[in-house]
Amino acid sequence: MKKFLLLVACSSLIHAEDGLSREAAENSANQAWEKHLIQLRKERVDEMKQHSITIGDKTMKLLEKTFGQAPQGGRPLVISMHGGGHAPARVNDQQWQNQIKLYQPEGSLYIAPRAPTNEWNLWHLPHIDVLFDRLIENCVAIHGINPDKVYLMGYSAGGDGAYQLAPRMSDRFAAVAMMAGHPNETKPDGLRSLPFALLIGGKDTGVNRNVVGRQWGEMLASLEKKNPGQYVHFYRCYEECGHWMNLKDAEAVPWMLKHTRNVWPKHITWLQDDVIGSRYYWLSVDPTTVKAGQRVDAICKEQTIELDSTDVKEITLRLSDKLVDLDKEITVKWNGKNVFQGKVERKQKTIEQSLKERGDRAGIAFALLKVRAM
Repeated sequence: MKKFLLLVACSSLIHAEDGLSREAAENSANQAWEKHLIQLRKERVDEMKQHSITIGDKTMKLLEKTFGQAPQGGRPLVISMHGGGHAPARVNDQQWQNQIKLYQPEGSLYIAPRAPTNEWNLWHLPHIDVLFDRLIENCVAIHGINPDKVYLMGYSAGGDGAYQLAPRMSDRFAAVAMMAGHPNETKPDGLRSLPFALLIGGKDTGVNRNVVGRQWGEMLASLEKKNPGQYVHFYRCYEECGHWMNLKDAEAVPWMLKHTRNVWPKHITWLQDDVIGSRYYWLSVDPTTVKAGQRVDAICKEQTIELDSTDVKEITLRLSDKLVDLDKEITVKWNGKNVFQGKVERKQKTIEQSLKERGDRAGIAFALLKVRAM
């Protein structure tokens, strides 16, 4: 194995001239991003004017309001999910129309989307991730919102969605607020780098929302205690309230807006839920190999990346100088065993591929490294 690692390292050094310098990679990423924005503004302006996004057979309508002056760096975007769920369309329409009136996030572009379906799990079906990705991308390109100041919130069935989407889309949001929802099967493990607010009514006994909300508050408190500086959360139970909290829950809005997205955290936990994904912060996997329940813990300590997983066999590391110094060798360990040591080159094709996968300048990877468990 040592001989193999040496050969890998030497191979990287021999072909170093094929790689980009840090400055060249940054310039290339900036140029690719500007080109991407120009293209988006041509292709997506009509759907935003029509306040409707369609992907495949799913359409998500939008209501929006703007509050106050745009802060330096661009307006925050607040996506607010309505309640309802398994009900006639007119009921969900009413909930949608009401949602746009509930909160007034200062300086923000506030958007209330209409769920594409009327199912009970209307906000955590697989198409939601794709539609929200497109909505965020559109708002960055067309409305100039700050991509590191994107927030998600939801009430009742929308709160269900907040519970579900926050762990699996952590790398898209700066903070998330859950109001009066139920987590169903999801777990808080993936909230390591995403501030999360839980607001519940003490008398909200429907499907035990008050009980499971308290449990999540306790779990997050325990996780934060064990991991100082991580699992940041805000928990509030209004003991006198039932399912409707009389807008007391609006206190979560300024709490959310204080936070900024961390795209390259040094420690991440990726737990696959029933809706699976293939990319998460600086990790990616072959989508054909993903299964619900798979877990990866990844820590970056200076130039060493430590992976811990027993049910994932191959991972691609999406690397940037924001995570490690790509001019120096890195070491990768999997369950304590060395699986790579050497340099990894910045590549133009990696920058282009990263941007093609997701329109997010801050999340562009400069280099890719595929590693396997031993």
